[in-house]
This record gives sequence, structure tokens and C-alpha cells, in this order.
Amino acid sequence: MSKEQIKQLIASRTNDDGLTETGIKGVRLFRATQSIPCVPAVYEPCIVAIVSGAKEAILDGHRYVYGDSQYLCCPMSMPVKAGTPDASPENPLYGMFISLDPRAMTELAMEMENAGAILPVNKGDLRAQGIRLVKWDGDFTDALLRLLHLGASQTDTAVLGPARLRELYYTILKGEAGIFARHAFGAGNAIARAITHMSSHLDEAISIEELATRAGMSRAVFHRKFKQVTTMAPIQFVKSMRLNNAAMKIAEGKTVNEAALEVGYVSPSQFSREFKRMYGQSPRQWSEAQKLPITVA
Repeated sequence: MSKEQIKQLIASRTNDDGLTETGIKGVRLFRATQSIPCVPAVYEPCIVAIVSGAKEAILDGHRYVYGDSQYLCCPMSMPVKAGTPDASPENPLYGMFISLDPRAMTELAMEMENAGAILPVNKGDLRAQGIRLVKWDGDFTDALLRLLHLGASQTDTAVLGPARLRELYYTILKGEAGIFARHAFGAGNAIARAITHMSSHLDEAISIEELATRAGMSRAVFHRKFKQVTTMAPIQFVKSMRLNNAAMKIAEGKTVNEAALEVGYVSPSQFSREFKRMYGQSPRQWSEAQKLPITVA
């Protein structure tokens, strides 16, 4: 019944397709009533919870399709393709997109550890995924509903929003996603720190040697550990992040040259060549043919 209540609340507060702000930082609702094929996106640390319909994400060829029995957990920035292939007016998709604040998640994980909390054992392979589908549990559902109930009052939202969001973070860390999220937000996770650095410096030259040194690893060890966490080699990851960001910028109205420069390409011909190799179209063809919906971001 709680999931049905969540669905009704989202439906009542989303008048159009796309993202709707809730007044709580990092918490947005979304609706989709048309089929959208998977297109380039960049997931910052977040969870995506669907209460009606199904959503799809693709990371390095690995396909994740999820509905209201699992939510997507992405604790580090990841270049993905995402879409809503089955959405329609008769079968609308309703869901929530919730950013994960790394500082808050790390502090909460440390508090749980200091309090003697035993995080659940995760049977999956932490080394082979940058994102994971996680089973909904009752605590997660209740925390999500309590967060949504605040939307009826601006004052409640402003005063209680941060506490309710912290409660939701807590249910994530103590649930099936606990070990996976803790692995990403742990203070000693050099790969997570490297990804954060890459994501915020895409417009600059990125040296894998420098990243390895910052992580306190040899280049070979850094390469191996990075691929274990993200499924991609560091150079491939940087290229995917740059091209996905560029594709999004172009679809939002940036010129091809502006988008290329903003993600670190100084050679237009190299940008066009690598863009076409990844997406099968030149940047200009993409600009003319694609409209990137906000709902997939």
C-alpha cells in the first residue's frame, strides 16, 4: 500500500513529463508518458526509485532494467545511457531521483560504524559494477513516503526535509545496498576520489599517471582497481564521461564547438571522430536528430 501512496503523491505533483523539484535539495520527482530510447547521460551519485513502469540504464554494455521491486544505486559518477523504453500514456512511468551527498553519506556510515552497526553482507561482486540494482525493503519504502509527505507544507519541507533525507540515506546504508554504498563512500576509497576528481575536471588535461600517484598506486595497480570498480579502463572512462557530457550539452542547445571545448577537447576533428565512433553519428547529425529528454538524467 505504501508504494501505491508514493505513486499517487508523485502523480498528483507532476503535471508534465520530466523532472519536478520537491523543495528538498537533490530530491526530484519525474514522470514519463512516452517511450524514450536509451541516450547518453551522466549519473552523479544518486538513487533512482520507480513506483510505476520500468526504466533502463546501460553501463559499458551492461543493461539494467528495473521497476518497483528494485531501485538503482549509483554511488559514484558514471557515464551511462538511460531511457524509458516502455512508457506510454496508458502505462506512465513515475519515480524519484535522489542525489546522494558524499559528505553526508560518509559521515552517516562512520556514525553507524561507531554505534556498532553491522552492515548486511552483499552477495554480489563489488568489483564488477559501477551501479547496482537493490531490493526495496519496508524501511526504504517508509522513509521514501515520509520524505514525500513533506511536500504538502513548505514549512515542513524546509524544516524537516534534511532530517527526512538523512533518514532515507540511513535506510540505504543499512539495507541491501549498504556494503556497496559504503565501499564507494568510504574515506579510504581512492578510486571514488579519482572519479570525483575526473568528473569535476573534464575540461582540463587528465593524466592517468597523476591520478595513480594521487591514489598512492602504481599505474598498473590503479588501472586494475579502477576497472574492477567501473568495468572500464581509466582512459575509456574519461572518454565516455566527456562524450556523454558533450552529447547532453549539444542536445540542450550548445553548439558542437562549445560542447567540445567544455569537456576538454581542443581538436574539433578528434572530437567529431570519437563522437561518431561512439554514437554512430557526427556531432552535427546528433544535434539535428536528437532531443535529450530531461527525464533520463
